[in-house]
Amino acid sequence: MWKKRSVHINLEINSYIVAPSRNHPLLLLSGIGTNAIGYDLAPGSSFARHMSSQGFDTWILEFRGAGLSSEVASKEVKQPVSLPPERLDATSKNPPNVISDSSAQSKVSSAGEKKETVESDSDQSQLLTTFTETFKRFSERLTNLIKEGSPEALQNSTLATQIRDLSQRLVDIMEEGQRSVSPPITDLLDRFSSTVENLQSQIDLLGKYNWDFDHYLEEDVPAAMEYILRQCNPKDDKLLAIGHSMGGILLYSMLSRNAYERRDSRLAAIVTLGASLDYTTSNSTLKLLTPLADPAQALNVPAVPLGALLAAAYPLASRPPYVMSWLNRLITAQDMMHPDLMEKFVMTNFCTVPAKLLLQLTTAFQVGGLRDRSGTFFYKNHINKVDVPVLAIAGDLDLICPPEAVYETIKLVPKHLAKYKVFGEPGGPHYAHYDLVGGRLAPEQLYPCVIEFLTAHDST
Repeated sequence: MWKKRSVHINLEINSYIVAPSRNHPLLLLSGIGTNAIGYDLAPGSSFARHMSSQGFDTWILEFRGAGLSSEVASKEVKQPVSLPPERLDATSKNPPNVISDSSAQSKVSSAGEKKETVESDSDQSQLLTTFTETFKRFSERLTNLIKEGSPEALQNSTLATQIRDLSQRLVDIMEEGQRSVSPPITDLLDRFSSTVENLQSQIDLLGKYNWDFDHYLEEDVPAAMEYILRQCNPKDDKLLAIGHSMGGILLYSMLSRNAYERRDSRLAAIVTLGASLDYTTSNSTLKLLTPLADPAQALNVPAVPLGALLAAAYPLASRPPYVMSWLNRLITAQDMMHPDLMEKFVMTNFCTVPAKLLLQLTTAFQVGGLRDRSGTFFYKNHINKVDVPVLAIAGDLDLICPPEAVYETIKLVPKHLAKYKVFGEPGGPHYAHYDLVGGRLAPEQLYPCVIEFLTAHDST
């Protein structure tokens, strides 16, 4: 049993600012393999704090295996963490999922000056040695995990070979990047080394990552909702919810399942940001999940350490010669995110992803869209029966969930309950996947649209 972590955003509003009184609490659900940081990246770039400042009693759910959620023997729901108005600055060198202060506050990368250093040839040699040794350890430990007879793993020599090949390819990429850079990449050794501890700890936990999308849908989200409703006690026993990416998919799926079973969803209204139940009509880059999931299914690898791998790859996306610059475009459009915040987002927001979760989400690229773990229930088929207002927001340059994918689901919601909005203009600014939550212009362009919609459906 996993103890889910609810982050409660509790701001002290200055006396001269009057926030309207709200009737419903607000639950925020994040995307696949991410934690609460995406919604609360920095005091001046925080979706959650903005909603709280508008009077919404705001909560963020960290799903099992993400952020500070933890595995426990009991069914007790973890007590929420209330965040103060001020936030402690922390460097992005801390590995994902590790909070250094005892109050479990989220971290914000300082935008202060960074010390400039120049790496010598020996520094570069040390960097490559560290990189190589780390992925060799990754290979050896994962191989040993399998050979020790994990009930969910096979003793498959092909897996070990593939992991070693991956290690060598990553080393080759790093070597090529170093040869092509002038001057050499600075701070890369420290940035990469900061991921080593997390990478090793995630390998130790691989055998425990044994859940799928339906576990989130049937256990994690209902448990969080029950706790929040009990704490806030709204008159109609309902709450408002916003879901980004997989979080929006969960909200759609919850509405679909409840409509099919003729049950009250306990949702007053929902907002989805870059989410759909069916991606077959789009060129979504989420199709990249398929090659990650298929080998995992064939070789019985329980999880993919997405956070550690992205953190290791990020310097190659953010520094010349930008050999992995495509990573940036998946997250944010040009000039929509400060480089320091982008760095913090990649280095601290992502976690390990269970293979079973990937496998189930890939059904969204098959005829009929996303289905349950049995493969017999198609969530899309019952969206036309929902009785909850839905605002679906898309980004014009969202490569993960393009506007056509967002529309594919919202068009099925009864017209009197559905609202669809695409953000981004032909001449700019543009909105990529994460810009819908934390883009530089989102507070003045996108947030008001969300607040207006929630306010219209906040009556009891």
